[in-house]
Amino acid sequence: MQPLKGMKVVDLSKVLAGPLCGQYLGNLGAEVIKVEPIGVGDDTRHWLPQREGQSATFLAVNHNKQSLAVDLKSPQGQAVVHRLVAEADIALQGFGAGTAEKLGVDHATLHALNPRLIYCDISGYGRDGPLGQESGYDVMLQAFCGMVAVMGDPGGPMVRATFSPVDLGTGMMAFGGVLAAVVERMRTGQGVLVEVSLLDTAMGFMGYLAQNYWCSGKLPQRMGTAHPAMAPYQVFEASDGPVMIGVGNDSQWQRFCPVAGLEPWQEDVRFATNAARVAHFSETVALVQQQIGRQSVTHWVQRLQAVGVPCSPIQTLAQALEHPQLKQRQVIGESVHPTLGPLPSVNLPITFNHAPRGPAAAPPLLGQHTRQILRGARYGDTEIDALLASRIVATTE
Repeated sequence: MQPLKGMKVVDLSKVLAGPLCGQYLGNLGAEVIKVEPIGVGDDTRHWLPQREGQSATFLAVNHNKQSLAVDLKSPQGQAVVHRLVAEADIALQGFGAGTAEKLGVDHATLHALNPRLIYCDISGYGRDGPLGQESGYDVMLQAFCGMVAVMGDPGGPMVRATFSPVDLGTGMMAFGGVLAAVVERMRTGQGVLVEVSLLDTAMGFMGYLAQNYWCSGKLPQRMGTAHPAMAPYQVFEASDGPVMIGVGNDSQWQRFCPVAGLEPWQEDVRFATNAARVAHFSETVALVQQQIGRQSVTHWVQRLQAVGVPCSPIQTLAQALEHPQLKQRQVIGESVHPTLGPLPSVNLPITFNHAPRGPAAAPPLLGQHTRQILRGARYGDTEIDALLASRIVATTE
């Protein structure tokens, strides 16, 4: 299903949040034009690791796009982008404070060119308030929002989530916000300003821990893999390695105990209810660990899954990617990159009507589609050659 087919997106964003949003819009059928600086491109084009000069990070979030290399610092380059925006449906940008205005791609300027434009503004801390001028970085927002303070083992060093959840989550929020704006524009005929920030996303992730704090007056603590409201619900050490076990309610506890050899403690007042198990957390964990350590990971996964108790081995990423469930669900797609050839990627995590899913196109080379995009904007070949000669735009040719 391609509900956005026929819509045009001008993607002025870079790094992770905006590009992920643009990639997802492309998955839904939109034509996405990625606007990049000449000779440099998106910051992530230079990140490691790389394969044959292509950055893995860039490849992860830039499928389904055409690349236009243009000098946005020049009036002529701005004029090129303005012509594209005048006929676009959506614009994405995530520049630092004041930069969009300097480049002529701020909301006021682009809205004046196209009152029906859906303009998505992505920032670090929002554009107002005491931190409104600050740049946003995933790890800084993890630190700022309290996320780092609650991750890791008790008494151990602080850790961060290494996969940039705040950046990626902000991209997902932008995706949802833009889709809502599309519906609103259908209703009113007017453009919409959509604002998302790393701050808002990060605090959204902390929402239920914040509610726990407001209700109890107690700050959340580092608990390793354990859960503050359920027990046993964490990694345990089996005889040959770690295994994640999640007894999420009392009925699961009743099914867990016979399998784990814990019948004598099944109705013990210290363990019979989840509230009691959380109140006697250390005793619960020690009791369960004593039994789990007697058998292998495979034993526990098979036995517990058979009785409906959540349980999983601790897999590496490689093991997860090779699991047959991902193949069945078509989680991994493949496109053909202009220099790398067949390129695997993680598909949009949504399906429609059981239809196959997959990226429509591989991530572009820098300036790969410059001529094509300009022709689509009704530039003649002579005009395009002049823009190329003056380095207002560039191509891979």
